[in-house]
Amino acid sequence: MLLKRSSQDRGYADHGWLQSYHTFSFANYYNPNHMSFSSLRVINEDRIQGGGGFATHSHRDMEIITYVLEGQLEHKDSLGNGSVIERGKIQRMTAGTGIAHSEYNASQTEPVHLLQIWILPNQVGLTPSYEEKAIDLTPSQGQFQLIATPTGEQETITLHQDATLAVARLQAGQSLTQAFNPQRHGWLQVSQGQLALNGLDLEQGDGVAISEESSLVLTATRDCEVLLFDLP
Repeated sequence: MLLKRSSQDRGYADHGWLQSYHTFSFANYYNPNHMSFSSLRVINEDRIQGGGGFATHSHRDMEIITYVLEGQLEHKDSLGNGSVIERGKIQRMTAGTGIAHSEYNASQTEPVHLLQIWILPNQVGLTPSYEEKAIDLTPSQGQFQLIATPTGEQETITLHQDATLAVARLQAGQSLTQAFNPQRHGWLQVSQGQLALNGLDLEQGDGVAISEESSLVLTATRDCEVLLFDLP
């Protein structure tokens, strides 16, 4: 079963310096039909204008993943970490018992485009931690490449949840068939381009809840990139 979450149906907030689309209920956007999916709690597509950003704020009991599509995001946190996240890097914060951080566009002139993803951890009260890794996206061309796992295997970031995150990039006209455990749940998010998933037309910003499916067939109608969550 595939349930499409259309890009244009997402929540939207325009703060001037920030344009943000919310796949699930977040901040002032509340939709009781779209609170979360399995352990996936937040997918926000953010565009932060030059010089803009989030001042220091706190989180608890959440796995927070930052995936930059374009531009550079400067990060600082209460654990003493400071870094600039850009395309080709992935970041994970385990908020656990509490962590504070700030996020700013590293450029004063160019926007930064990113996905911020929250996953519910498998237990509360974890020790806060931070992880950042460079990822070579070359293997994701034409196939799914793991970028987050519970074990940190294959040079992925580590999640405190029985969940994985993979990325695939397809050129227009290219197809990919991916086996999927029908007893698991999945979520496919289109970060760029257009494609069909098992015949369902999708475009940038669309998401699909996946249940009771044993095979996923992706066919790109334009060059595209997708993120696939395998969830409990």
